[in-house]
Amino acid sequence: MACVPMPTDLQALAALLSSAGFIAAEEEAAELLDSAAGDAVRLDSLVSRRLTGEPLAWIIGRVSFCGLEIRVDPGVYVPRWQSEPLARRAVERLPDTGAAIDVCTGTGAIAKTVATGRPGARVVASDVDERAVACAAANGVEVYRGDLFAPLPRALEGHIDVVVGVVPYVPTPALPLLQRDTFAFESPLSYDGGRDGTDILRRVLRDSPRFLRRGGGLLLELGGQQADALGDDLAALGYVDVSVLRDEDGDVRGIEASLGEPR
Repeated sequence: MACVPMPTDLQALAALLSSAGFIAAEEEAAELLDSAAGDAVRLDSLVSRRLTGEPLAWIIGRVSFCGLEIRVDPGVYVPRWQSEPLARRAVERLPDTGAAIDVCTGTGAIAKTVATGRPGARVVASDVDERAVACAAANGVEVYRGDLFAPLPRALEGHIDVVVGVVPYVPTPALPLLQRDTFAFESPLSYDGGRDGTDILRRVLRDSPRFLRRGGGLLLELGGQQADALGDDLAALGYVDVSVLRDEDGDVRGIEASLGEPR
């Protein structure tokens, strides 16, 4: 049986994607058509991949984040638009000639956003995944491979103005509730935050004071009741001016805190 070619006009392709359950069908159709650049065979391949549920950013090799084009390699966590306010807040907190750390950087989207917003500052990043490190480096990020703060230069200790991160924070029991195609392509390591989702968040809280200067800021993405769950840890570790970051719908998206004076 002959294969039916993919539609090559925007509306027809959008209709195909919409019928397959993709919400932003017209936007995705435009991206796929642009990436195919008039090559019908390539378009067929790209659309076929998308219909399996493969992330669009892996297929076209890029994503827009805070107005920047970010390279996204296959296998690397795709930055979400929900993380953009966190990145912008990190820019706001970082002095012009300061220094920042982005942990679990993935593509380096947040680090690149911060470095672009504060070109006179030093921004470093880390990730355990070799593919992520290569991708972040290709995006122009000063990135080190290793677990959280472990691979970072010791000379940075006590001199960092901002620590920011989108670390895995989905509770392990909630992983099956994620979109069904997620783990057909992305690794659970990008999401699994332990029993209540705070395992890695707590590690970042504990390790950040070694690098942050007094008054330096900590910005972490999280959700649900996790901000409340971390309250005692924040207080015990000397963080002050703790605030919960919410989106326009009022949903919890993160926390912001400053490192206070030693007790």
